[in-house]
Order: sequence, then C-alpha cells, then structure tokens
Amino acid sequence: MSAENQMAEYPVFDGQVSSRMNYIDGYDPSSLMAPHSSLLRTSTWVGMGFVLSSLAAIGLTIFGAASSVYHISDYASTYLIIGLVLAAILLVGGFGLIQYGRRYYYQYRAETGRVN
Repeated sequence: MSAENQMAEYPVFDGQVSSRMNYIDGYDPSSLMAPHSSLLRTSTWVGMGFVLSSLAAIGLTIFGAASSVYHISDYASTYLIIGLVLAAILLVGGFGLIQYGRRYYYQYRAETGRVN
C-alpha cells in the first residue's frame, strides 16, 4: 500500500470547519487539542473558579449560622444572608459558564453520537 493510498483512506483534521468531525473510524478524540475540547475555553475555567470560590461563601454561611445559634456575633444574620446570596450567585454563574464553555462538546456529541 502506497503513502498516497493511505492519505486518501484516512481523513486528517486540517483546521477547516468542514473537516472538523471527520475522524478516523475508531479514533477517540479526547485530547486537549481536539476542536471540541472544553478545556480550551476561558469560560469553562472561569466557571470552575466561580464554583470553587463559592466554597468561601458557603463557609461564611456556616459561620453566620453558627454565630446565630451560639449568639457569638451581633452580625450573624448579616453574615448568613451575605453568604447565602454570594454562594447562590457564584454557583449559578459558575455552572452557567461551565455549560457555556462546553457548548462545542455538546455540539460534537449531537453531530457524531460519540460520548467520550
């Protein structure tokens, strides 16, 4: 089998949108540089940072609740409310950004039927 036949039989991703989903049968494109990779998107990483930052807000909520139960601080209800609101904003925003960052992966799954 010559090199020309091998090139004709196996399509290669050349960066064009039309050849984006033409993978070799059996090839599982799960690398970082796959065109549908969620790890290449800034919105995915910012969303993960928001979700991670929400842990601080959850900690503030727990501190506010404990302060309220044991009457340690005069600002317990303020801590509790700020913690709940901040946690909700960060979690909703974070998961929304993660979903937005994975949009090309969902498109890839819909077009090819693969679930890698």
